[in-house]
Amino acid sequence: MAESGVAIDLENLPEDAAALRELVTNAELENAGLRAEIDKLHMMIKGFQRHRFGKRSEQLDAEQMQLVIEDLEQTMGAGAAAGDARAAAEAKNGQPNSPKPVRRQRNLGQLPASLPRFEVVIDLESKTCPCCRGDLHCVGESRAEMLDILPAQLRVKVIRRPRYTCQACDTPITQAPAPPRPIDGGMATEALIAHVLISKFADHLPLYRQAQIFSRQGIALDRSTLGDWIGRACWWLRPVYERVVSQIMAAEKIFADDTGLPVLDPGRGRTKTGRFWCYAVDDRPWCGRAPPAAAYVYAEDRKGIRLMAHLANFRGTVQVDGYTGFGQVVKERADASVKLAFCWVHARRGFFEVHASTKSPIAAHALAQIAALYAIEAEIRGQPAALRQAARQERSRPIIEALHGWLNQQLPRISKATKLAEAMRYTLRHWE
Repeated sequence: MAESGVAIDLENLPEDAAALRELVTNAELENAGLRAEIDKLHMMIKGFQRHRFGKRSEQLDAEQMQLVIEDLEQTMGAGAAAGDARAAAEAKNGQPNSPKPVRRQRNLGQLPASLPRFEVVIDLESKTCPCCRGDLHCVGESRAEMLDILPAQLRVKVIRRPRYTCQACDTPITQAPAPPRPIDGGMATEALIAHVLISKFADHLPLYRQAQIFSRQGIALDRSTLGDWIGRACWWLRPVYERVVSQIMAAEKIFADDTGLPVLDPGRGRTKTGRFWCYAVDDRPWCGRAPPAAAYVYAEDRKGIRLMAHLANFRGTVQVDGYTGFGQVVKERADASVKLAFCWVHARRGFFEVHASTKSPIAAHALAQIAALYAIEAEIRGQPAALRQAARQERSRPIIEALHGWLNQQLPRISKATKLAEAMRYTLRHWE
């Protein structure tokens, strides 16, 4: 908890002007840190309120909220440092009873044993006893660990290829062939190109900022050069990507979902919404042999023809949400080679939202039945397919049949305009 402010002992103010100025400065920094902590808590409360009660257009974006909190936490850190300095100075001046600064909860934990260690020994300058002038003997030591970092360091890879000739005959000069480079004639190694790729696509670091980072180490790299590296690397990696996609599409059952993302729209001065479709397979819960995999496929929009192109070579079951585009894929397959398995998570979401806002007993009953299905799945996860099927037929089937009848019985009694009725219709519409 943050205190309301820092108390200064007005009866024991230092007479030295410089010491007094330092005392006031530290007190102000500490108070600023406390005020920042209060602002952070207010921001979090408002964010939760907007998320819970606000309109969708007014809800605070999580990333924007994190940026604001980061700035406040920096101010809080400066205030905490000032408080530590104030407490140390007052203790040194013989004021042990002054209020100690409140320590914030820090991320303190045991550092991973896999990290390399280097030791710094802080020893006494003199190992002579100050009383009897005899030799001091080591009886132990205290150890403390701190997390350190070695900044990324550029280095030059020098490839030497000795040339040989025979002194006894006219054999031409020979040498080992030059190793292939990821970019013909380029100076970037595989490690450097991988670093640029990860920085851009995993850490969202634009190329112009990466160029600035390289410049600080004395390396002038134009943004267009970095862009050329990425384009060539993507070309080399495309067969790997296509292999992953083909492996997923060869499975008997896959998961499919999409998410929107802003895409630059040159000439219009704004962005448009593209779609990232994710296709995944994970057979681990039921002891499958295939390794888990996920592939993302970009599409300009959410039209059904995109799904038809993506799933053109797929034969099997697709676990999906309620998007109608998947239904178009099924209709286009005259041989019924694609089946849909609708997700209980999406069906549950509507009842959960209703119950969270209204405490509806009908929504609570639906959630309880779905929870019972989840409990059965948790018990049989990892068991052979035959045992799982038998358990579902014996235990899950009666719950599902009873829930289906109950939903059909309850729906006519509820106003069609309510969210509860909408959740029921969604569930019944995707029952088969």
